[in-house]
Amino acid sequence: MSDRAPIKMLHDRILVDVDRDAGERRSSGGIVIPATAAMGARRLAWSRVIATGPSARAVEVGDRVLFDPEDKAEVEVHGEVYVVMRERDVHAVAAERLDAGPTGLYL
Repeated sequence: MSDRAPIKMLHDRILVDVDRDAGERRSSGGIVIPATAAMGARRLAWSRVIATGPSARAVEVGDRVLFDPEDKAEVEVHGEVYVVMRERDVHAVAAERLDAGPTGLYL
């Protein structure tokens, strides 16, 4: 993404690239469940952070974040589809830099 067009996110907005393999999943018995299958509970999705605004505090470029795909706004840039969201819409951050640091919880 950064090779093609520089994007400057504003405020606490983040731009993420949704994991392509997040749609299909397998049951414990090995049955493939398509992304279009209805589920009783909402399913969260993982994505990679591509850009962050200056007010984003807990998320950095390259982090993997967990969010609700129902609350997303998609944008297409050079044929690639990305999701724009506020940092507060992120449920969790998975990054190696968090191993030795604080929990990142806001109390």
